[in-house]
Amino acid sequence: MAIKEKKWLNRYPKEISPVLDYDDKPLFSYLEEACLSFPKKTAIHFLGKEMTYQELYRQTCQLAGSLRRMGLKKGDRVAIMLPNCPQGVISYYAALMAGGVVVQTNPLYMERELEHQLGDSGAKFMICLDLVYPKVARVRGKTALKKVIVTAIQDYLPFPKNLLYPFVEKRKKTPLPKIMFSDSVLDFKGSIQSGESSFTPVSIDAKKDLALLQYTGGTTGPAKGVMLTHYNLTTNTIQARHWMYKNRYAEETVLGALPFFHVYGMTCVMNYAIMYVAKMIIVPKFDVQDILKTIEKQKPTMFPGAPTMYIALINHPDIRKFDLSSIETCISGSAPLPKEVQERFESLTGGKLVEGYGLSEASPVTHSNLIWGERKPGSIGLPFPDTDAKVVSAETGEEADINEIGELMVKGPQVMQGYWNRPDETEAVLKDGWLLTGDLAYMDEEGYFYIVDRKKDMILASGFNIYPREIEEVLYEHPDVREAAVIGVPDAYRGETVKAFVVPKQGKTLDEKELNTYCRKHLAAYKVPRIYEFRNELPKTTVGKILKRTLINEEKTEKVSSE
Repeated sequence: MAIKEKKWLNRYPKEISPVLDYDDKPLFSYLEEACLSFPKKTAIHFLGKEMTYQELYRQTCQLAGSLRRMGLKKGDRVAIMLPNCPQGVISYYAALMAGGVVVQTNPLYMERELEHQLGDSGAKFMICLDLVYPKVARVRGKTALKKVIVTAIQDYLPFPKNLLYPFVEKRKKTPLPKIMFSDSVLDFKGSIQSGESSFTPVSIDAKKDLALLQYTGGTTGPAKGVMLTHYNLTTNTIQARHWMYKNRYAEETVLGALPFFHVYGMTCVMNYAIMYVAKMIIVPKFDVQDILKTIEKQKPTMFPGAPTMYIALINHPDIRKFDLSSIETCISGSAPLPKEVQERFESLTGGKLVEGYGLSEASPVTHSNLIWGERKPGSIGLPFPDTDAKVVSAETGEEADINEIGELMVKGPQVMQGYWNRPDETEAVLKDGWLLTGDLAYMDEEGYFYIVDRKKDMILASGFNIYPREIEEVLYEHPDVREAAVIGVPDAYRGETVKAFVVPKQGKTLDEKELNTYCRKHLAAYKVPRIYEFRNELPKTTVGKILKRTLINEEKTEKVSSE
């Protein structure tokens, strides 16, 4: 595809170059540069406590040194199971600085999910929150873990919150776990203090050496690790920076409400903030009231988020009581952005909110609407600089015509190296550098792209990728379940929500409460079905395959008839 054939380039404003220069250096080097250039600038604000770039870099070096002293070798995987907190940022860059490969792990994971990810990645080191340590301890013997470093939220809280935190937690139903530290279970603060701030980072080949295994699920099997190099991650962050060309170097304040264990939050909040020396307001949990107060007090200029976040904010009854005028730039991802949400949010803040598109396999961003320029409602916008995109016809396998629906393919420096230890699955989605996204789309006459459906069965609820097969496998393990099928159904708030169709075994009875309790023991909360429908049988093909499309069509018909 020649440059002149890329219709979207005609829509680029003059400020965005279609071809960019990229630094061939490791991701962590940007933290060192920020420290050298702006040592006293605030890097992190966390629940009232602030940390400068100098302090952030010092603690990162110290932890990196401790990891090396513990035996971490170049290429070893380091699992990080933390919510958004300063420890998460320190751990991420320290692991990279020590030559490790980060394995971001959702703190909401249950034991079966955690065991699979640790086992598949072969992680030897883990940094986790004390609240999730009991889960780690229970699966550890089935994994390759050698060292576990444990931290607590209170470790980085300001005075007197750090003293009050244990008393507040004691009032909750689940008490704080008692950690028995040893040679293999270490304290985070102690690991920082015992490290050398003069640590020399491990030599990295940015284009070849992996920085991250980002786990993503699929309909054909368990979650698999997306292999992303330092170069993949730095180029995508640089692309985002050039897209937001009006943003000011070392002057922005980024609201970090997106989870950093999700590749979108990792790139568009954490890596972006470090690379461009922004102040990062870290929010451990999205709470509408707290977010409104934080925006008014801390005055962020950037707020990357998911549609559910913006929906929650604009529907808050007291939103007009808060000053949100500091917000200038927002890119929404993880789910379609309704036009009315975009317009309402912009009217309330005076800032710009546009829809983008990406996937874990692309670090993640490949497309976005223009922030300061023409945008089209319902569109995912234009490809990023140095990013090719095309739609391939399912019938012919050739590039589709304008406005013809087919599978979206992308190509660029942010595209993954493949799936960890899965050459067959890698070969199925990477074709001569082109990534098959699995999403059905079309391109209009001006080069704007539109997603119309997902080729996969993936459910997208509140920005989380949910894979039906994983839930079905859990349901099938219930002793009284004969058959199960899971689909996504429209939800005004979550975008989609999970619905399970269940056929009980003969002579057995099941109810929603029982299955809900069961699923919550084996699945992260966001994966648990919100709706259950019990049936005597499920529609099938002549060879016995459950017809999910029939169930989806029945849901659509029922919705139409009820309106």
